[in-house]
Amino acid sequence: MTTENVTPECTDESLMEAIQERKPEALETLYDRYSGILKALIMRIIHNETEADDLLQEIYMEVWNQAHNFSAAKGKPLGWMVTLTRRRSIDRLRKRQAYARVEERLQHETEQQPEAWVHNTTREDILLSDVRQLLYESINTLPRAQKEAIEFAYFQGMSQREIAAHTNIPLGTIKTRLELGLKKISESLKGLKDEF
Repeated sequence: MTTENVTPECTDESLMEAIQERKPEALETLYDRYSGILKALIMRIIHNETEADDLLQEIYMEVWNQAHNFSAAKGKPLGWMVTLTRRRSIDRLRKRQAYARVEERLQHETEQQPEAWVHNTTREDILLSDVRQLLYESINTLPRAQKEAIEFAYFQGMSQREIAAHTNIPLGTIKTRLELGLKKISESLKGLKDEF
């Protein structure tokens, strides 16, 4: 098929052949022909207009990039595009739901953390106060494992779960290290509280 043969009257099969030959006007004709149907299908699955528009563009890019996988012997172009659209829409919905679950878990975990961890105010307080040197000295006396846990939590703002994942150490061990480290720091500074 030559470029001048790509017309709105072309069959879907001939348009797919032209797309396989990398003729963009064939994709444009296919878009004009079926974008409304495919967007309606996307909307039935993901129920979000903006996301549906984005996904529709992605699907047509995939039609362009995967046209070589289409075979007229296996079915009609519209059937292939509907299957592709349905699969991509469900994938998008699952990703959105997974993201929402992660966000909800993160929110819950954040609410469980001390205020200092959430806002990283401990580091700001250390840097802005005269106690900075005393705290650093106290932290430096801790065993390496406790010191590392304290630094991840207070200086890098990581949650206990993030520290466990980052270090490949069980969550319970991280909690224990933090608790012991904080107790030792508190004990080392106890005698100084009247001086501040």
